[in-house]
Amino acid sequence: MFLTFFSELRAAKVPVTLREYLTLMEALDRDLAEKRVEEFYFLARTCLVKDERNLDRFDRIFGQVFKGLETLGQAVERAEIPEEWLRKLAEKYLSDEEKAQVEAMGWDKLFETLKERLADQKERHQGGSKWIGTGGTSPYGAYGYNPEGIRIGQDKNRNFRAVKVWDRREFKDFDDGVELGIRNMRVALRRLRRFARTGAADELDLDGTIQETANKGFLDVKLRPERRNAVKVLLFLDVGGSMDMHVEQAEELFSAARSEFKHFEHFYFHNCPYERLWKENRRRHTDTIPTSDVLRTYPSDYRAVFVGDAAMSPYEIAMPGGSVEHWNEESGQVWLERLFGQFPRSVWLNPTPRAQWGYSQSTGMVGKLASGRMFPLTLDGIDAAMRALVR
Repeated sequence: MFLTFFSELRAAKVPVTLREYLTLMEALDRDLAEKRVEEFYFLARTCLVKDERNLDRFDRIFGQVFKGLETLGQAVERAEIPEEWLRKLAEKYLSDEEKAQVEAMGWDKLFETLKERLADQKERHQGGSKWIGTGGTSPYGAYGYNPEGIRIGQDKNRNFRAVKVWDRREFKDFDDGVELGIRNMRVALRRLRRFARTGAADELDLDGTIQETANKGFLDVKLRPERRNAVKVLLFLDVGGSMDMHVEQAEELFSAARSEFKHFEHFYFHNCPYERLWKENRRRHTDTIPTSDVLRTYPSDYRAVFVGDAAMSPYEIAMPGGSVEHWNEESGQVWLERLFGQFPRSVWLNPTPRAQWGYSQSTGMVGKLASGRMFPLTLDGIDAAMRALVR
C-alpha cells in the first residue's frame, strides 16, 4: 500500500524522492504515527511534501489510496450502515407546489426568530416546519428546504438558498500546476499582454546592429532597453459553495494567468468580497488580508479580473451582516464599488452559462455593479473580457 502511495504521488507529479520515502518508512518503523491515520497523514505530508503548492495534489492522492482505512494495523470489518446514508434518508424532497407554500421570512424576522428558537428549543427535531432540525421546511437546520434559511450542520449545498452558514467550512487553493485542457485559454489571455521597452539599454538590438554595421563598414553594436510585459493583473477568485462545480474551469484560468503575466497577484473570497481577502484557503480564518490594504497597495493601473458565479442571496450584496459566513459591518455592494472604483479596468468572468444568469437576482446585481462588464468563462468570453480591459 505504501509503495502504491509513493507511485501515485509520482504519477500526479508531486516531486517525491526515494530518500524521502525511506525517511517515511523509518518514521513508521519507530511508530511515530502511533497507528492512527490522522497522525500518519501529517507525518507523510511532513516527509514527502516540500512545496505548499503540492499540498492539494498530496491530499487528493492520500484520499484515493487510503480511503476507508481507519488504523494502520489490520483493517476492521464493519457491517454498520454508513452515517451518510442515514442522514440522506432524512432529506425531504418537495413538489413545486409544496415549495411554493413554504414562506420566506425576510431578513430581520429570520434572525429575530432564530434567537427565539435557540432560547426555547430543548431537544432534537426532524422533518418539521418550526424548530432547528433536519429534513424539514424550517428555515433553520440541515437537509431540508426553505427559500431563505440559516444552514446549520450540513456539509454541502443542496438548494443553494441559505443566507447564512453556521458551520466553519474549509476550501482548497486552486492548483497552479493544472495542465490546461484547451491551449486556447492562454492564447485568449495573451490579448491583454502589452509590451514596453523600459530601463537601461542592456539588450542587443540585432536589427539596429546589422543596419549600422552595414552603413559604417565596421561592427557597431547597438543596445536597447529590454522588452518587458508591462501589464499588471489582480485575479480575485470566488471559492466554495456553488463554485465547487466550477473548480476545473477556475483552476485552468488560474494556471494560465500565472504563466502569462509577470506582474500577477491573486486573492480569494467567498461569494462576494468583503473587508477581508486571503491568499491561502487553508489559513483563511487566521491569515487574511484587509481589502483596504489591497486598495492602498495596488495602484489603478492594475487590471482586475473577478471570477465567480455571482449566485448568492441578494442580502449578501445589499445588506450589512449579509455575508453567509460572518457578520460584515459594510455590505458587499460597498466593497465591490470600492474595488471597481480603484480598478476601473476590471471585468467579471462567470462560469455559469449566460442563458442561466437571469435565474439569479444576485447575478444581475453584480453585473450592474461591474458596469455590465460580466462575461462568461468561455474562450469567447475571455477574449471579449481581454478586449474590454485594453480599452
